[in-house]
Amino acid sequence: MPAYYYEGAYTGGERVAGVVEASSRTEAVALIRQNCDMVLSVREVKKSVKEEMIFLRKVDSKALSLVCRQFSIILKAGLPLVQAVDLTASQTQDRLLAGILRQVSEDVSNGWSLSYSLAQRGKKLPVTFIETVRSGEESGDLESAFSRMSVYYDRMYKIRSKASGALMYPSFVIAVAVVVVGIIMLYAVPTFSKTFASMGIQLPAVTKLLIAVSNYFTTYFVAIVLAVAGTLFLLHIYGRTPRGRLKISRLKLSLPVVGKIGAMAGASQFAHTMTTMLAAGMPILQAIEVSGRAMTNYAMSRAVLDTISGVEAGQSLGECMSRSRDLPEMLVRMTAIGESTGSMEDTLEVMAEYYDNEVDTATARALSMLEPIIILMLAGIVVVILLAVYLPMFSMYSAI
Repeated sequence: MPAYYYEGAYTGGERVAGVVEASSRTEAVALIRQNCDMVLSVREVKKSVKEEMIFLRKVDSKALSLVCRQFSIILKAGLPLVQAVDLTASQTQDRLLAGILRQVSEDVSNGWSLSYSLAQRGKKLPVTFIETVRSGEESGDLESAFSRMSVYYDRMYKIRSKASGALMYPSFVIAVAVVVVGIIMLYAVPTFSKTFASMGIQLPAVTKLLIAVSNYFTTYFVAIVLAVAGTLFLLHIYGRTPRGRLKISRLKLSLPVVGKIGAMAGASQFAHTMTTMLAAGMPILQAIEVSGRAMTNYAMSRAVLDTISGVEAGQSLGECMSRSRDLPEMLVRMTAIGESTGSMEDTLEVMAEYYDNEVDTATARALSMLEPIIILMLAGIVVVILLAVYLPMFSMYSAI
């Protein structure tokens, strides 16, 4: 969406300047008149390619955690909200967050509430962030709300970092193996096959198989690449439909080992988010909606959101969750127990810690099993290639 720099003034003569985002110049002028009495000038601001890439990316959980901690410290020191936003914007190293906060600072100084400005300016901000700020404003305790969010986003960042860090080594090994085998099959094997053909020797079965596979990939390489790319593209399109997204999400949950880890990670997300929202004083229905929208797995997210209608009708959350096959049984039971005893917040906090530990343990166990499997597969491929290359040479030497 285009950005417009404007200069305006109030009836008292005070001048103001800033940046608004709008689909057209007319819409920009309408938005500016909500903040000042007279619009003096408006011009479109051209964004560089680098700025466009910054705008398109998502807000990092670590950066959000640091921003929330800064807000909490500044508000605890007793500074006004506008000054707190200004200081936080100047201190954050994340350019996307800094740009959003500069706009928010101007909005708040013009009388907007912090949560409303964040909702309007921060389209890339998580719903948990905006709704927690709104709850903090309504309860009059923004400092505690930002303090809780700092802990929450720090946990989310550490969970994602552990998962991505754990998968980095096997992913790198597999990628290197695919590249090396591809080079061997497309370039090395054809060279050897020509050499063996010129010698006129009888080739062993493993060599014939390797040459046949190499010839197939060499002949149909472009077709194979196009078929794989087309399949991935169609899966991507299908995954953007509600039905396709639901099926793919359920397929991920049904995968061996990985599916169980994904289900536990989703349960941890729900427990962490619900705990944070309830601690911020958010009503149960709103907390359920925010927690459901914050979950990354679509099937689990929809299962949580589907409970809202039942809870509105007077049913318990645990009872509504028990109707879904996409939520872990222990999470459903413990939610029901916490709800019946009036200690849902404490119960879900315990469950969040439990699932965090289970995700760490299951990931470490899966990696300990995956690494030797990868090594054995690579060793098997190397042995087959070596046999295919050297057996004909041994036959040739023995015939001399």
